[in-house]
Amino acid sequence: MTEPLPPGGAVPDADELHARWADAWGPEQVAERLGEMGTPWCIAAGWALDLFRGGQSRPHGDLEIAVPAAGFPEIRDRFPEYAWDAVGSGRVWADAGAEALAATHQTWLRDPASGRFLFDVFREPHEDRTWICRRDESLRLPYDAIIERTADGIPYLVPELVLLFKAKATRPKDQADFDGVLPLLGRVRRDRLSEWLDRVHPGHPWLAELTG
Repeated sequence: MTEPLPPGGAVPDADELHARWADAWGPEQVAERLGEMGTPWCIAAGWALDLFRGGQSRPHGDLEIAVPAAGFPEIRDRFPEYAWDAVGSGRVWADAGAEALAATHQTWLRDPASGRFLFDVFREPHEDRTWICRRDESLRLPYDAIIERTADGIPYLVPELVLLFKAKATRPKDQADFDGVLPLLGRVRRDRLSEWLDRVHPGHPWLAELTG
């Protein structure tokens, strides 16, 4: 977040959120709507790991994509029939305006008829076509280096970066994702993840497994 959070914003409870994410889209639905775009975008988080694996390994409660912040309007314009809500610190600002968008980096696409959320957009720091890590601005990579594609052409964030983000507050599903993907990571990917973990989360327990 770059600005103080604006006043207001609803605080949904866990049961409400679970119900409102029940109809979340899958990667194929998002890719069909986005198609070819000028701004780079990719599936992130747990779904990205499953695209890397080549099959779904577990249920997913939502779907996240990542885009450079300046490219968000191009994403937004592809969904004129839906609403965008900004999210931050447990609050949701419905039909987010400029103030809420400037103060947050997550945006949920909402079906205004049902109130259900369909997918989540991370608006990421960047400089032109260079991605900047939100947790350590010294970690900068070209978008071409952090996005891979499935055989069907669906773009996804490379597993090394997905796991780096999952390492911050490791939940059971994050540990399971790491355990499941680790055997598929070659030496180059393991070395990258080790380097980034050591920089962003020094002493993380995954380091021993990556270098062992």
